[in-house]
Amino acid sequence: MPACVPTRAADSTRPRRIHQPHSPPPTPPRRFRIAGADLSASIAVFLIALPLSLGIALATGAPLQSGLVAAAVGGLVAARFGGSPLQVSGPAAGLTVVTAELIHRYGWRTTCAITVLAGVAQLGLGCLRVARTALAVSPAIVHGMLAGIGVTIAVAQLHIVLGGTPQSSVLDNLQALPAQLARVHPAAVSMSALTLALLFAWPRIPGRVGHVLRTVPAALVAVAGATLTASLTGLVLPKVDLPSWSSHALAGLPEGPVLGIAAAVLTVTLVCSVQSLLGAVAVDKLVARRPVQQTRVGRSDLNRELLGQGAANVVSGALGGLPVAGVAVRSSANVQAGAVSRNSTMLHGVFVVVAALLMVPILELIPLASLAALVMAVGIQMVSLHHIRTVTRHREVLVYVVTTLGVVCLGVLEGVALGVSVAVAVALHRLTRTCITHDERGAVHHVRVRGQLTFLAVPRLSRALHLVPQGAHVVLELDGSFMDHAAYESLQDWQNAHVARGGTVDLTGRTGTRIAEPAGPSHCRCRPWTPWRNHHCEPSAGPQPASAADRSGGAGPADESAGPAGATGRDGRSGQSGHQLARGISAFQRNTAPLVRGELARLAREGQRPSQLFLTCADSRLVTSMITSSGPGDLFVVRNVGNLVPRPGEESGDDSVAAAIEYAVDVLHVRSITVCGHSGCGAMQALLNAEPGGAQTPLKRWLRHGLPSLERMAAKNRPWARLAGRAPADAVEQLCLTNVVQQLDHLRAHESVARALREGALELHGMYFHVGEAQAYLLAERDGGELFDHVGAAEDLRHPA
Repeated sequence: MPACVPTRAADSTRPRRIHQPHSPPPTPPRRFRIAGADLSASIAVFLIALPLSLGIALATGAPLQSGLVAAAVGGLVAARFGGSPLQVSGPAAGLTVVTAELIHRYGWRTTCAITVLAGVAQLGLGCLRVARTALAVSPAIVHGMLAGIGVTIAVAQLHIVLGGTPQSSVLDNLQALPAQLARVHPAAVSMSALTLALLFAWPRIPGRVGHVLRTVPAALVAVAGATLTASLTGLVLPKVDLPSWSSHALAGLPEGPVLGIAAAVLTVTLVCSVQSLLGAVAVDKLVARRPVQQTRVGRSDLNRELLGQGAANVVSGALGGLPVAGVAVRSSANVQAGAVSRNSTMLHGVFVVVAALLMVPILELIPLASLAALVMAVGIQMVSLHHIRTVTRHREVLVYVVTTLGVVCLGVLEGVALGVSVAVAVALHRLTRTCITHDERGAVHHVRVRGQLTFLAVPRLSRALHLVPQGAHVVLELDGSFMDHAAYESLQDWQNAHVARGGTVDLTGRTGTRIAEPAGPSHCRCRPWTPWRNHHCEPSAGPQPASAADRSGGAGPADESAGPAGATGRDGRSGQSGHQLARGISAFQRNTAPLVRGELARLAREGQRPSQLFLTCADSRLVTSMITSSGPGDLFVVRNVGNLVPRPGEESGDDSVAAAIEYAVDVLHVRSITVCGHSGCGAMQALLNAEPGGAQTPLKRWLRHGLPSLERMAAKNRPWARLAGRAPADAVEQLCLTNVVQQLDHLRAHESVARALREGALELHGMYFHVGEAQAYLLAERDGGELFDHVGAAEDLRHPA
């Protein structure tokens, strides 16, 4: 039987991939690219990390290779899975004391196991999303912990610098120091001195040459210079000894008391987590301060950073490495070198791996004294004068000193626990330390409260307040940011009783600003712009007894200004308008006057210097200061029915508007005049509905100045004003808009205004406020017509003609 050969027809039955005519082309596979800035930054970080990793391993007494393992794992694992893209992790100087103590007590393999368990604990904390909690630790405790670790490192490494061997504790090292000074090793001291000299002198090389040389890290130059000198001179002194990787010790099962192992895990977890999270926050600040960022770097995700640090510690401990944490020196170098992504940190880890495998003969030439000098300098720098000044300024130097001494003398966990205890005690002391004084100046009694008002201060506060006689005026100055419920009620009861007996009370802060006030039934907590009729915190009917605060506001007794109880006006509302006014004045005296008293006193001394004349309607819904966000002294306001500007010669005995215009332009020298109309204007409605003839009431005589606006709206050769590109909603709104334009023409007819316009010293503006929409519009002249545009588009507006 002949073989079956597929024909073209059979081929055509196979399904074919057909692209839709509008479907996007297939996305090409994404290629991994490394920015040039990341590559250069990774090299700089690697050159810093290599000597420091060896030095920290030397300081802890761990195998020197463990420092390289931790640096590589921190660069690869923590950078890949962490939440801070530019933070560099690795063996940190802040963990030196902890790790050295663990190695001395439990041995190296158990220390690696503790590192693994600490990483697991960090993973658990990261899953619980408690990373932000670590930031609640007082900075004084953190700085004190780092300072104590720095002192411990410096004292221990000083013995190696002198050619000896460090002891197990700071006190033992201090006791052995005189004997060590008696048997100094000259070669070790010379190499240490050379290392320190290069380390501190290299960044200070001046000039253009120094600028170029400073691109090479000082730590690398210092160690390399000492190594080259020792090799060329043939000095005999201990050097780095990297055993074969085949004999590298990995983690083993933890051996030791359960409580001791648990405490060790807690210590490593605490120190690693706090240092890494604070480092991530510091890196964010460094990134934000960079002058130019071509690529956006996101803010750190602290919970993810905790997960990344936990994973790194698990891997590092399992592979026989030191504990891993975020390192400030390397992270700042990474940011300053211009890194833009986590690729720079990961590349630095790759370089560390390559160096650990291929550069062993070169690394074994480094003198141990040079590494010890480098780490000793790092330890000294951990005692930051800037941090000391900061904690002193915030009155937390006691917490700092206790934490530092606790870490030096007892250990990291014990020192931190002491610091937390002292910080809590200091906070409680500040909370309970309240100074209350009373003195009399003339007829005014001043009661000052310095500190926080808690229930513990209530007896002293009551004694001071009862020294104030009945009916006296009291200024109660509260200088504090906290008042508990007991103090609040005590102060409220006393104030209500004192006011009921005819006294007055002003509650202020140190600068005269009211910071607290007991809320009584007569005190309003509504917003400043809430209409009186909408106040739900005030009784709606019935006369209220006059309070001393009312009298202090200059309103007189409230029951005298109010009508009889139950009296009703034409609109059906309670006849309490006088009482509402009195309460409003009282609220001003209590709440607002302390806030504006200083500014008004300045204005009273300097006189008024407004920059604008604001001419608007007398409508009660138009609050000029609110819609213009202006304060006292900003606007010279003229209000009348219909925001009308009578033309010169037509005032008929009423020169008030013309006088205000002349005074504003010629005396106050305002730079602009604004005519502001509004929606639903009653004057414009009256103009539209007015019938010819009839009695000439004062309102009709005044509204005749609006007749030109009616004529302008009716003229067929004039384009109508428009509102943000749309036609007005009705004839009333059209007349309101047209009236603003017409009144601007009336303004130009006034001699003082015309002269200022010719001199370029004055601008005219039209404005329209839609009450229902709470929206302000400005007038622009577009294509021969008037247009009111939304103020939010003010950059598109032209100067009105």
